Amino acid sequence: MSIKEIYRAFFFGNRFYLCLGGNVLLFIAAFFFPALYVIAQLVFAVLVVLLLLDISMLFGASKPLQLERSMAARFSNGDDNEVRITVQSSFRFPVSLSVIDELPFQFQLRDHVLKTWLKPGATHVFNFTLRPLERGVYEFGNTNAFAASPFGLVKRRVVFENEQAVKTYPSYLQLRNYELLSFTNRLNELGVHKKRTIGHSMEFDHIKEYSRGDDVRMLNWKATARRGNLMVNTYVEERSQQVYCVIDKGRNMKMPFEGLTLLDYAINATLVFSNVVLQKGDKAGLTTLGAQQVDILPASNKKTHLNKILEMLYAQQTQWQESDYERLSISLRSALSQRSLLILFTNFESTTGMRRQLPYLRRLAKYHLVLVVFFENTALKQITEQEATNVEEVYKQVIAQQFTYEKKLIAKELSQYGIMSLLCTPQQLTIQVINKYLELKARMLI
Repeated sequence: MSIKEIYRAFFFGNRFYLCLGGNVLLFIAAFFFPALYVIAQLVFAVLVVLLLLDISMLFGASKPLQLERSMAARFSNGDDNEVRITVQSSFRFPVSLSVIDELPFQFQLRDHVLKTWLKPGATHVFNFTLRPLERGVYEFGNTNAFAASPFGLVKRRVVFENEQAVKTYPSYLQLRNYELLSFTNRLNELGVHKKRTIGHSMEFDHIKEYSRGDDVRMLNWKATARRGNLMVNTYVEERSQQVYCVIDKGRNMKMPFEGLTLLDYAINATLVFSNVVLQKGDKAGLTTLGAQQVDILPASNKKTHLNKILEMLYAQQTQWQESDYERLSISLRSALSQRSLLILFTNFESTTGMRRQLPYLRRLAKYHLVLVVFFENTALKQITEQEATNVEEVYKQVIAQQFTYEKKLIAKELSQYGIMSLLCTPQQLTIQVINKYLELKARMLI
């Protein structure tokens, strides 16, 4: 190593400063007690010798450490994503190791230090998780490893240039969990329930012999007369229905909840819900609504369509302006020729705000089945459940109850015009939307 490289990698340890400070105090004491002067000189000489020995031990090897950072090619927004750092020592003596990984600025982690004690030639794996709270590109910098010998007087810094950019997508980990639980028939543990089918759909499948438990109303008398045995018609669930998730990107979706915005909750729920729709044989589509633009991804039931939905959701950002619902009604009217289920993710905080958009929602409800999904303010709910001890808290409770009651009025007023609504908390959004969809399928409304 050159002198310049040694200088950049050279750091004094805390133990060196403590020893040096103790030696200085010993020299000060020797001013009053001359007998200590020789001892102070001897201690200083020993400190210098140990320092030189420590430097020669740490900087003798050209490649003292091997380090590798491994993680997923993309992160899942709002979930814990695992990062693994594997480090192997090439020192011939045990070292104290501190690893500082240059994490993306979005995490704001300024004290993230990984420490361990490595034996000669040993390997250690650091595992930690990162939870991103916004979509986008996350830039990882270099990884800095600081090694110290058992003396602990000097540290050697080894910089590993492993810069890496990772894109954070909507919660695809949540999507995988739903798929796994669906495969193992454990979705009911999360709250997703199978809905009992009322009646039957009108999509004919085949004719079979009557067996105990079949609906006698489905008897096919012509086939019964020909075969001489009771024959019944069987029907299958109607498929290839169009289901569109409509996401409002206006300022009302900017509200944060546990680190994520309401828009992110809506995006994560849309990804999981679209996968459920595709598994049920229906066509999943996506529409995003802003102040100046309405983007529509046509509905499809192809296997690759979920990737298109994921890519479109990745780029969505909230806006500070109010969304243009008139433009939405015109765009969907011209783009959708078939009656579809429209699930609108928005957040009406007052009846006044809802009534401004009501004419356009009613226009959509004439041609499509509209489900408006908006969010319950859990902070207000907590205030209403607390016991008031003074006049100020009573006022707060009354105001909170008024806002909570207004949310229920919004749902009631929408139902008067034939528009379905779903009021739920952000945590239960995915479960509630899936259950509502299964209910509508069971009631043969789509």
